[in-house]
Amino acid sequence: MKETIQKDLKNALLSKDEVRVSTLRMLLASVNNKEIEKRTKFSKENPNAKEAELQKNSELQNEEVQQIIAGDVKKHKESIEMFQKGNRQDLVDKEAKELKILEAYLPEQMGEEEVRKLVKEAVVSLREMSRRDTKTGAKTPQEMGKVMAALMPKVKGKADGSLVSRIVKELLS
Repeated sequence: MKETIQKDLKNALLSKDEVRVSTLRMLLASVNNKEIEKRTKFSKENPNAKEAELQKNSELQNEEVQQIIAGDVKKHKESIEMFQKGNRQDLVDKEAKELKILEAYLPEQMGEEEVRKLVKEAVVSLREMSRRDTKTGAKTPQEMGKVMAALMPKVKGKADGSLVSRIVKELLS
């Protein structure tokens, strides 16, 4: 995935697309920082590691790059919301353009109905487990954590966490 982003950056430079260039440069900087962090951690844990081993273990997997992108997407959405409150349409437009570029690198997001279906399945399966184990199943909003724990591995990277959280609260209320 990192190579794809680098290739897209090169194409953006050639086409002189300034917004895309700045967005992809910031994204690659975040990816590189994460790789440095990972390399530093690995080298502290393995002080006798060879350069090739350090290089191999510091490379980010596609899922890790997607997590970085998802974090940047979340920041852009929050910025857009804040700029809208501050009546800064110029900054809203800039952030929206950058957001669109970043979202292209994420897997297709689940719709609300698909998330709602998964939440219902998770609640039902937790209730069925509770009947067998005599533990309490998810029936109240206080047990939201159980449902979220069961759901997040299924929707990670494919659905916005705040959407999932809102639907879980709604169905447990």
